[in-house]
Amino acid sequence: MNHSRKFQFFRNGWGIGSTIIMLMVLFPSMFILSGLITPASENWTHITKYLLTDYILNSTILVLTSAILATVIGVSLAWLIAAYEFPFRTALKFLLMLPLAIPPYIAAYTYNGLLNYTGVIQTFLRNHFDIQVSQQLFDIMNMRGAIFIFALCLFPYVYLITASYLEKQSAAMIESARMLGKGSFEIFFRVVIPLARVAIVGGGSLVALEVLSDYGVVKYFGIETFSVSIFTVWFGIADVDAALKLSGVMMLFVMCILLLEKWLRGRRKYAPSTTKAKPLKRIALTGAKKWIAFSFCLTVFAFSFLIPVLQLLHWAYLSFDRLDATVLAGAVANSFVTTVVAAVPIVIAAIIVANFNRSRSGFWSSLFARMMSLAYSIPGSVVAIGVITLFVAVERQLAGVFLSGTILMLVFAYFVRFLAIGYNSIETGFEKLGKKYTEAGRTIGYGMTQTFFKIDLPLIKPAVVAAFILVFIDIMKELPLTLILRPFNYHTLATKTFEYASDEMIHEAAISALLIISLCFVSILLLNRLTNRGNA
Repeated sequence: MNHSRKFQFFRNGWGIGSTIIMLMVLFPSMFILSGLITPASENWTHITKYLLTDYILNSTILVLTSAILATVIGVSLAWLIAAYEFPFRTALKFLLMLPLAIPPYIAAYTYNGLLNYTGVIQTFLRNHFDIQVSQQLFDIMNMRGAIFIFALCLFPYVYLITASYLEKQSAAMIESARMLGKGSFEIFFRVVIPLARVAIVGGGSLVALEVLSDYGVVKYFGIETFSVSIFTVWFGIADVDAALKLSGVMMLFVMCILLLEKWLRGRRKYAPSTTKAKPLKRIALTGAKKWIAFSFCLTVFAFSFLIPVLQLLHWAYLSFDRLDATVLAGAVANSFVTTVVAAVPIVIAAIIVANFNRSRSGFWSSLFARMMSLAYSIPGSVVAIGVITLFVAVERQLAGVFLSGTILMLVFAYFVRFLAIGYNSIETGFEKLGKKYTEAGRTIGYGMTQTFFKIDLPLIKPAVVAAFILVFIDIMKELPLTLILRPFNYHTLATKTFEYASDEMIHEAAISALLIISLCFVSILLLNRLTNRGNA
């Protein structure tokens, strides 16, 4: 009897579907970790002796410093937007989301083009003021430059999560501190930071994981990290075993980040003293303070979004007559087809798992949620290696079936990598909905499936649309996973932009880069309107 109760989730289609989905997500990781126990090849011995230490050191420095800088910027902006009124605050609240539309590798191309010897800045100084500057002063192709790029492009993760937390949670503690006569800085460090600790650490950990998984920036800047090493071993010397071992070590690195996140979150929890939560009341800044706040927000927006976009527009104008419309149209079509074909099953699977988890709270639902979070935290290059290994193993069992190197493999990899994004959005929708409507449906005799389609699904449509938009944005920007798994001569906007930049055709890369930014911008705009409508 106890045995049957323990596995009762298998008795309905939602449980079976959720289990199959979780196994699909888990298999690539199992293949990667299994590579750690296989015999070491000669190449792997060379890597561990001469190169692995540099990979670990470079990755650690890059991840920690970028996450810290992005967190400082994001939390500062979140506090200003959430707690104060100043000129153009409402517009800046939205504009500060837009850096998410620019993939870091595109920002890296634009800033190198801006700052190098033939760039706008040095050319202006030479032509108008006859000033020759040291190239070291403007050299961004190094670790410091990469940290600068990552912080500018990824701070919105921290900004959005922290600002949302500060605006929507109970303001009792902050307002109590104000009534006690505490100053802004004291409130910020002694109340806001502890109060929003979970949100801040969550946003910072997302930045760290994004930096670790990046390939475009570190490859372009010549920084040896795990992502670059995996590509080098896979494509350069074609050593599958060494690539698997590097991927396994990178997974252990990811687990260290997740453990660090858990430790930083701590066990302390802060809850409102009343069940009636109210938004934080903003203070109107006056005099110089309001313009300082405005200038800080505007400066961050300018460096993170406006300047790169203006530079890309200039390059697009210069290279427009050399545009190969056929190639670009093919990349646009491939990007749309691949993204939509992957996003639809991701959202469907997210709905299945989220609906099952809300109806069967306990060990299995908690395990499924943790497995999806782990899958999303694994870098794209590592997921790609695991998926390739899995598909090759399946091909060996199914003689005559050719799966590797197809769109199916790429879509499956997207499914594994981004399922958690869709799940988090759907789960949030279910949490806002609560269970009263579902329970009412069950009371009148509806089954679980009938209740979902007739009652739950219409009510969580905004969350479903939001899940699709978020997955769409992430897939559209994804580079390392697509580079490894795409079929031969299959270009998306991301891979075409990277190819142009790698071939020193930076002007030609501008148009495809602008298309990525435009599509992501429209998606963010739709998501913002959807979110505001849901909060109204």
